[in-house]
Amino acid sequence: MMKTEDGMGLELRGLKKILGGRVIIDDLDLSVSKGEMVSLLGPSGCGKTTTLRMIAGFLAVDSGQILVAGKDVTALGPDKRPSAMVFQNYALWPHMTAAKNVGFPLKIKGLSKIEIKEKVEAALELVNLLHHKDSRPGQISGGEQQRVALARALVQEPDILLLDEPLSNLDAKLREKVREDIRELQRRLGITTVIVTHDQEEALSISDRVAVMNSGRIEQFSSPQDLYRQPQTEYVATFIGSLNRFEGDLQNGQILGGTDVIGIRPEDLTISREPMEGSHSGIVELVIPRGHFFEVVVRRKDGIFRAFASENIPTFGEHVHVKIKKALRYQNGKLVA
Repeated sequence: MMKTEDGMGLELRGLKKILGGRVIIDDLDLSVSKGEMVSLLGPSGCGKTTTLRMIAGFLAVDSGQILVAGKDVTALGPDKRPSAMVFQNYALWPHMTAAKNVGFPLKIKGLSKIEIKEKVEAALELVNLLHHKDSRPGQISGGEQQRVALARALVQEPDILLLDEPLSNLDAKLREKVREDIRELQRRLGITTVIVTHDQEEALSISDRVAVMNSGRIEQFSSPQDLYRQPQTEYVATFIGSLNRFEGDLQNGQILGGTDVIGIRPEDLTISREPMEGSHSGIVELVIPRGHFFEVVVRRKDGIFRAFASENIPTFGEHVHVKIKKALRYQNGKLVA
């Protein structure tokens, strides 16, 4: 992605947070470039929302620093930070119109009615909701409510935009559309953005880089492509995408006894009705349509292979041969070159 300016948008240095006597965030470092869109991705309880709330200032850090554009904002309250947050439940006032919801933070700051009107209409225009400026939240759809919440954040002209599971309340089709809208708007404005999500498809499709979190730490911080093709830990490999996991050593295409963990992506397996050098034989147990390809589950004597195929699709009960084209190898949870 082209950055609007060079420089650092957000930097987290050694963040630590203890809640209820338990370490939630443990010595976390993260650097986000100006104009970059980054996802914090991980399962429930991994610390991603806690991290976002510390960035926003709603939760104090126990130790560490938060810098925005090189300025230390660790001790500042949320109202004093150059950031704005879109909450998971949108947090809109039900009795207020869209325009009044968007203008509320400006009213708190003491701007004049004329200034507020101009900024609110510009923000609603950005999210294509100016025609709903007089509608209340209960009169518009979930996707439109989400855009009102986004406009309320953008109207504050923040240096950092923070999104906490912003699409989780939308149905699948609408989620995809709003996701594309957010990405397009973020690129157009060049605003540094951090989004929290547990949805890997969402993170991989919307982000410049993704930080995969596990137990309060970042396992890997990479581009979506690198996360998928070169996961640096076994945790990331199993969390991102589908993976065939075996324990043993890989020699000449065969999985033998050993202490390594072998990970194979489904697309890195070739299925054939004819024997291939170094291939494994098995019986087709399941064929699942996945849009433009099929997922084929092959039962072998000591486990199963899940492979992706787009042509010459075998059928249930057929005897086939599976060959490994590429594999990832892990020792003590770490990728071995």
